Amino acid sequence: MKEIPRATARRLPLYYRYLHNFKNMGKTRISSSELSDAIKVDSATIRRDFSHFGALGKRGYGYDVEALLDFFSRQLYQDRLTTVALIGVGNLGNALLNYNFKRTNNIRIGAAFDINPEIVGTVHSGVPVYPMSELKERIQEMEILIAIMTVPEKVAQDTVSELGEAGIQGILNFTPVVLDVPEDIHVQNVDLANELQTLIYYIGNRNGNNKKKNSSN
Repeated sequence: MKEIPRATARRLPLYYRYLHNFKNMGKTRISSSELSDAIKVDSATIRRDFSHFGALGKRGYGYDVEALLDFFSRQLYQDRLTTVALIGVGNLGNALLNYNFKRTNNIRIGAAFDINPEIVGTVHSGVPVYPMSELKERIQEMEILIAIMTVPEKVAQDTVSELGEAGIQGILNFTPVVLDVPEDIHVQNVDLANELQTLIYYIGNRNGNNKKKNSSN
């Protein structure tokens, strides 16, 4: 299958979640307009996203909910358990351990790594914390391919090198550092400060426009 745009890939879990909602409501088929109303993504974008995977619906009929669920389940590998590693058990790392993907049955944090001797060798929320010196051994032993990185900025790039040597293929990066990675490692950046600043921009811009409208009346 050809590679799909990243924006489309980011929406796939959203489609999957809302299709489950439609199924639970007893819906057997839906239109792109119905899905658009539910997830607040325009129907043209939905149809374009779906077109990357071939003919998923029928003109005049819409989309079969059960068939779409089965299709996206396979695309998102919902039929298998994915074990990930957590690198850095600070405040954010602890929060992720407590959360441990409770909304999904197919993802779990199986191992955590840190340099703090006070927590190394302990178990947090059912997850063992190993020293960084054992990172390569443990990751290869557990056949982990994805890591969540919540380490300090100053060690982020060095940590990436260690993860690459351990065989990691994907990194969920919570640090603000733009990582230099080889082509065979995919990085998904989660910058909370950037997301908040973007939200502040939109709110401020909207409020500013409202003030301009009110002053012109």
